Amino acid sequence: MHIVFVAGGTGGHINPAIAIAGTVRQRHKDAKISFIGNRTGMEATLVPKAGYDFYPIDVAGFQRKPSFQNLKRNIDAVYKMFHSTRQSEQLLRELKPDMVVGTGGYTCGPVLRKAAKMGIKTATHEQNAFPGVTTKMLCKYVNEVMVAMPQAIGRLPDNRKYTVTGNPVRQEIIHADQQSARKKLGLDNRPMILSLGGSLGARAINEAVAELLAWHANTGKYYHFHAIGKHGMGFMPQLLHDKGVDYENSKTLRISEYIYDMDLVLPAADLVINRAGAATLSELQVQGKPSILIPSPNVAENHQYYNAKALADNGAAILIEEKDLTGQRLIEAVKGVIENPEKLHQMGKAASAMAVFDANERIYDVLMRLYLS
Repeated sequence: MHIVFVAGGTGGHINPAIAIAGTVRQRHKDAKISFIGNRTGMEATLVPKAGYDFYPIDVAGFQRKPSFQNLKRNIDAVYKMFHSTRQSEQLLRELKPDMVVGTGGYTCGPVLRKAAKMGIKTATHEQNAFPGVTTKMLCKYVNEVMVAMPQAIGRLPDNRKYTVTGNPVRQEIIHADQQSARKKLGLDNRPMILSLGGSLGARAINEAVAELLAWHANTGKYYHFHAIGKHGMGFMPQLLHDKGVDYENSKTLRISEYIYDMDLVLPAADLVINRAGAATLSELQVQGKPSILIPSPNVAENHQYYNAKALADNGAAILIEEKDLTGQRLIEAVKGVIENPEKLHQMGKAASAMAVFDANERIYDVLMRLYLS
């Protein structure tokens, strides 16, 4: 059996694909698993690190906001769309997969559409309650459409069948133990904060986290792991230095562009500060992590806000909209949770109660049914 996964753009699309691939590999040791993704996307780094073969194509997404710069980008995207379709066909003929599975992002479009036209079995998985443009477009081509949440079905074409599965989470995240993870990272019993500026690096989050780090960095009371993100690398290191945060020589801080050992860092954390992508929230839920969520305002249908609100309404998270985010607001929120063990415990318990632990198995069942059909 040979399955090709297609995912790209952000960790929210890539990590679910890696999670599904891990479940397949666990059940079928001899299965061949490959990935196709954008040559310049995060997947070009994350997929090989996860141990899978990666095949690049050149593709770009369309920009929705009208501007001269975006017009130029969209002209380039049109050119790459045709080019990526040819590349997709060439790769699919070379790889000869039994099945192609997409987990979102514009990279999926040309590959799954071409695979369907070539008669290859295809499936796609939508992580959010508000489906993306690519998922809506692919509904008329692919054999199976899986959704994480039933709310997504009402926003998709009503002339086909959908399977509700939940969001896939990597096995190493599901089964990770906090104490073992902390021991491997060399942490003592001081609380650990994990903050993520988004895979591309959200300036608003990075700037607020810089204030948070300046507040506690020199006290040594907390460990703090922070991922700056791609665009944050251009300004965050200097900003931290300006605020007197000497993270290079600190024994309690770890600042990096991206966290590649998330299977250790997330389980080790006591409090997580993050965006509110559906895949990320699923990981927080299965790990039972209290969180402070700052939804991205730059997503379709404002879906991250509704993702975050679901956790906040259940007492599992604190929701701060980006328009209300300041360094002081973040400090107050962190202080109110990290210094209150009972609140920390109750938020974590509430997160666990929302978890879907068998999403990987549900998706695996759909793929095997398609493979055997």
